[in-house]
Parts: sequence; structure tokens; C-alpha cells
Amino acid sequence: MKIRPLTMTGAFEITPTQHGDQRGLFLEWYRADLLAEHVGHPMAVAQANISVSARGVVRGIHYINVPPSQAKYVTCVRGALLDVIVDVRVGSPTFGQYDTVRLDDVDRRAVYIAEGLGHGFCALTDDATLAYVCSQPYDPVAEGTVHPLDPELGIDWPAEAPVLSARDGAAPSLAQARRDGRLPTYQDCLAYTESLRD
Repeated sequence: MKIRPLTMTGAFEITPTQHGDQRGLFLEWYRADLLAEHVGHPMAVAQANISVSARGVVRGIHYINVPPSQAKYVTCVRGALLDVIVDVRVGSPTFGQYDTVRLDDVDRRAVYIAEGLGHGFCALTDDATLAYVCSQPYDPVAEGTVHPLDPELGIDWPAEAPVLSARDGAAPSLAQARRDGRLPTYQDCLAYTESLRD
């Protein structure tokens, strides 16, 4: 398993080692001990989700305020998708920037997304199936959204006509969410991450 940091603090790409023969294949898609070595603390697993999307569907950008927020470990078990991680932490050196990782059922990569970061994806195939574990149970009161087509973010979604939910389509821009005081701060996120190391 190879784990490498992405551009922003708290985001990692994980590439598993696949062992295959005429019978099929085997891989470790999650290793708590190896992840903790890179992240700096263990990831609690409190909830596991599956999301199935048609080609061209864009979900996100979603985040959960800190504390306690929600770290995510995400992989694609069927089809393919473009996973997008957005830094929505006010005061971060990479605020407003994003990383993309193709997740599919060939390379079987995963991403780790720390508390306070925004997350979204675009389905590249029909029935693109995302499986992910979360460090905290979902709290709808703490969840926020940023419009995935916000020109300030400038995400190059690989869909001619992205299909959004009504909620995501009505989400504020990054600038509006910041003006309204809806976004987590970088300092709060760092302090929360430090508390997990204790």
C-alpha cells in the first residue's frame, strides 16, 4: 500500500497493492495502522456508507463543521468517478484550492479526507459506486455545502451537463459561505487534529 499526501494538509491518496491470479484478486483497501502513520493519529470508524450514481452526476461540495466534523476514507468499488477535495478552511494556505483523484475498480485507489475539508465527486460511469467510512456519525445540522459549479473554485468537472441535486444546486458560492461565517477555520481544524493525537 502506497500513501502519498495531496496538495492540502489532511488529504492523502492511497494506492493498494493488488494480488491477482486466475481466480481473481485480493487487496487491502484500508489499513488503520498505515494510515495513522501518515495522518498522525488513528481514524475512528463510526459509520460506513455507499453511494451509487449515474454517469454525469456531481455530488458535493459537502463539509461538516469542526468540531467534531467527519474524516472520510473513500474508494470506488464499481465503475469510475473523479473525486474532488476542496480546501474550505478559512485561513488555510491552500484555501479555495482543490485536488482531484480518479477512483475506479481497476487501480482501486482511495482517498483520505481530514475533518473540515470539502468533498465532492463526478460519476464517470453509470452505477459508479462509492464506498466510504467516516470517523463520526452524520450530523445534518453541522453539514454545509458549497456550489460545485462555483466559478471561483473553477473545478473542471468531466461532465457536459452536470446533474446536481436540488440542494447542491442551491448551495452558496465559496465566497458567500465565507461571508456568512459558515466555513470552518484552519486553526480550529488544526486544533481538532492535534486533539486526536493526544
